[in-house]
Amino acid sequence: MLVKKNPNVTLWESILPPGFDKLPPELERVDALLDDDAFFAPYAKHFSAFFGRPSIPIETYLRMMWLKFRYVLGYETLVKEVGDSISWSRFCHISLGQSPPHPTTLLKITKRCGSETIAALNAALLEKAAQNKVLRTDKVRADTTVVEANVTYPTDSGLLVKLIGLLTTLVALVHSAGLASRTPMRDRRRAAGRRARSISAHLKLRNDEAKAAVARITAELADLAESSLKEAGSVLTNATRAAARSGTEASGKAFRALVDLETAMARGTKVLAQAHERLAGGMPESATRLVSLHDPDARPIKKGRLGKPVEFGYKAQVVDNTDGVIVDHCVHVGAVPDGPLLTPAISRLKALVGRAPKAVTADRGYSEAKVETELAALGVATTVIPKRGRATAKRRQHEHGRGFRKLVKWRTGSEGRISYLKRGFGWDRTLLDGIDGATTWCGLGVLTHNALKISALIEDKERVREAHRQGRPRRGAGPPPRPHAKPHAA
Repeated sequence: MLVKKNPNVTLWESILPPGFDKLPPELERVDALLDDDAFFAPYAKHFSAFFGRPSIPIETYLRMMWLKFRYVLGYETLVKEVGDSISWSRFCHISLGQSPPHPTTLLKITKRCGSETIAALNAALLEKAAQNKVLRTDKVRADTTVVEANVTYPTDSGLLVKLIGLLTTLVALVHSAGLASRTPMRDRRRAAGRRARSISAHLKLRNDEAKAAVARITAELADLAESSLKEAGSVLTNATRAAARSGTEASGKAFRALVDLETAMARGTKVLAQAHERLAGGMPESATRLVSLHDPDARPIKKGRLGKPVEFGYKAQVVDNTDGVIVDHCVHVGAVPDGPLLTPAISRLKALVGRAPKAVTADRGYSEAKVETELAALGVATTVIPKRGRATAKRRQHEHGRGFRKLVKWRTGSEGRISYLKRGFGWDRTLLDGIDGATTWCGLGVLTHNALKISALIEDKERVREAHRQGRPRRGAGPPPRPHAKPHAA
């Protein structure tokens, strides 16, 4: 059952000394911004309005997730800090004497509601900014980045060792559930670990003999993985028959173990095929290459960085305005081209605010002939994208113009915006698996970032309005004009 707000008010709050109910300025601004029923509507379809166990208050969940991404905290640390701080508890609308929600509760709601709910929250936040007239879309800039997945650097030998360990663990779970207990499977984890450690010793030599030794050891690991896959297949077949015979007597834990084993075998078969292709001298296609057993959507992406020539994760696009508010973002699987991403982003922005931006700028990666044509059809008056390759004399003259160069210089700030998201809002690495998990994670980071920006813009606007109402000059407006001199009497 959906619970929107915390109905409990304890007696302790009435005896607090003066000043204890005051929030820090930043939390007070965000609290006032999030106190809107529009942020509860996206969760209505995931919970019943009348039946079931009551959920935690959604207002508490939203504010706790804002604190998590604002200060880059883990779930356990977040719950501990909220429980230890009076101001954070009041910000999360948790009454004195009440305990904050359990970390697993926060994680379950995040995974259950998914990326569509977070996208609806971001749209509601931008609509609220537009209603308060603080969302400027006269010019926007776009850039792409890589959001790394929560995986280690993938190697063929490393993936094979993890596959052997995963299959062994899942078969043990199936046996413990009472299914196919007489179908044996040999534990090859020690043999795989010994060969993996020998690879590390050979890599220090860095010569042709070392490469041959690494290839030989990888082939041995592939043989071990193939044997484990064959035995795990027999366990899966017999366990599935046993579960079908038992009918409803089989526990949910047993069925979950069977589903996990089947998924692991499908991914393991692909990992084994990739290893055989590498041993044969080929290279698996990066668009479909599996780099993780628990995150099947992560892909190798080259962005030309010196420190990290190849990154493993998802490609994301960020579109922001002159105030630094992110007006659109998206996350994609693999190294999709930049050009086709720009027009859909501007279309979504136009549908949100009702008009297209006057100017759109991006880097050379977006330079395609049809991009400027599509943006002009949407109503964009000026598109500033430097052309790749050798430009004509007319094009060079156009790109050397003052207005063009001014927008190009402003566009470079999008790299700083992405760096800010990575350093302060969790975009450096997604801790949720799959494309839906990565989209949810990045969307929560954008929600936290925009709530911080928009709340400050609304406060600045109210301050200027109050100063104008009282007849005081706003900050930076300069001295008031001098009154006209009265004419001298004759």
